[in-house]
Amino acid sequence: MGRFGHDGGSGRGRWRSGQRRPPGRPIVQGDTPQDDDPADDQRDDQRDDQRDDQRDDQRDDQRDDQRDDQRDGATASGPNQGRITAVKPQVRDPERVSVFLDGVFAFGLGAQLALDHGLSVGDDLDAARVAALRAADDTGKATNAALALLAHRPRSLREVRDRLRQKGYGPETIEAAVAKLEGWRYVDDADFARYWVENRQAHKPRGRRLLEQELRIKGVERETVREAIDAAEIDEHAAAVAVGRAKLRSYEGLEPAVARRRLAAYLARRGFGFDVVRPALEVLLGEGQEDETDEE
Repeated sequence: MGRFGHDGGSGRGRWRSGQRRPPGRPIVQGDTPQDDDPADDQRDDQRDDQRDDQRDDQRDDQRDDQRDDQRDGATASGPNQGRITAVKPQVRDPERVSVFLDGVFAFGLGAQLALDHGLSVGDDLDAARVAALRAADDTGKATNAALALLAHRPRSLREVRDRLRQKGYGPETIEAAVAKLEGWRYVDDADFARYWVENRQAHKPRGRRLLEQELRIKGVERETVREAIDAAEIDEHAAAVAVGRAKLRSYEGLEPAVARRRLAAYLARRGFGFDVVRPALEVLLGEGQEDETDEE
């Protein structure tokens, strides 16, 4: 039995040994056959990516919440100026300290931040300095949250900003954190675009059009996207044939014209242009006919 089997005696024409493969109807741009697969493969890919990101985000949120709960009541309700009467390590988070003004807990800070600012008992802090310390601490927390996000996979600048916004950080805090990350080269849209293209081609090959769309959705500038894709030197024809060959197995038993139509739509959803899809179909469907001839 070849790639496309007989219909089991119904008498309807199928692709059989020795038969000439019907050409099928022409492929035209915008063609959306009604009998194509109901699943939208592009939507499935996006859903998979979103599910992975949500799982990572939920894990980060739980960790952040637990850490915040452990911070000796560090709230913004304390005094906003006064003399430092104590700087104590927080019991459940040794990387943070609690600052007391005039004997009352005022705010928490990262231990390194307190050291960098040289805080010590007896220092007088006015409202402006307290506000600046709190802002610097927020930037540190936002930076750490972004680093936790980046630990799972590289992110675009838009992804980092959006995630920090979702966690409740203000615009100034977000931009300060992003500036730090950019200075450390932990976020760079050009590097991210190269990573994305390489990762996609290695694990979920797709055409240039879909790669451009995905990266643009993630906020990468159009020119940066084009440069990354050009640098990858993607052989779209080979990729389309590889993707189509894997999908073709699910079309066994279909009439050639139906298989051709569905496969064309599938490759189009994978971002391959019709100038790539047409020759890929000739290779793939030609293989099906050759397989049957070989079996004779």
